[in-house]
Amino acid sequence: MQQIISQFFSGLRNTTWLEFIAVVTGIASVIFSRKENILVYPVGMISTGIFVPIYIIHKLYADASVNLYYTVMSIIGWYMWSRKKEGKPALHITASSKKDWINGLIFFFICWTVLYFLLKLYTDSTVPTADSFVSGAAFTGMWLMNKKKLENWTWWIITDLASIPLNFYKHLVFTSFQYLVFLILAVMGYITWRKKIRHAFA
Repeated sequence: MQQIISQFFSGLRNTTWLEFIAVVTGIASVIFSRKENILVYPVGMISTGIFVPIYIIHKLYADASVNLYYTVMSIIGWYMWSRKKEGKPALHITASSKKDWINGLIFFFICWTVLYFLLKLYTDSTVPTADSFVSGAAFTGMWLMNKKKLENWTWWIITDLASIPLNFYKHLVFTSFQYLVFLILAVMGYITWRKKIRHAFA
C-alpha cells in the first residue's frame, strides 16, 4: 500500500502539462455528454488529440488507436447530434433493444480480438490483453454514444474500471485518476439519461 501511495505522488509530480490539459478537457467532455450538450465533441477532440502521442510514448498502442478513433467518431457524432427535424434534435436518447445489445457485444468482441492480435504480433506492447480489452469497450461506448443509446454509459463504466489500474501500471497516474472521475461521471450519466427516457415516455 505504501508503495502504491508513493508511486501515486511520484506520478503526479511527473505529470506533464499536456497530460494535465488532456485530462481536464477529457473530464469536461464527459460532463457535457451527461448533459446531452454537443460541446462534448469539440472539447473531447482536444483531449483525444493530445492522448494519441502520449499513449504511443507509453506503448499503449490500442489506447492510442482508440483516441484516434474518438477523434474521427467525434466529427461524425457532432454531425449526428446537430441534425434538426422540424426545429428539434433529430436524435433522441433511447435504450438498446435486444438486437442492439447483441450487435454491441459482437462489435466489442471483434474489436477486442482484432486489436489483441495486432498488438501481440506487430507491436512491443507489454499488456496486449488489457490494452485491447479497454480499447474494445471504448470503441463500443463511443459507437453507442453517437447513436444516443443509454447503454453507452455501461460500456464507459467497463472501460473506466479497466483503465484505472492499466494507466496506473503504466505510470500515467494523473490519467488513472481521470478514469476514476470518469467512472463516477459515467454512473451519474447513466442515471441522468435513464431519467430522461422515463420522462419522455411518462
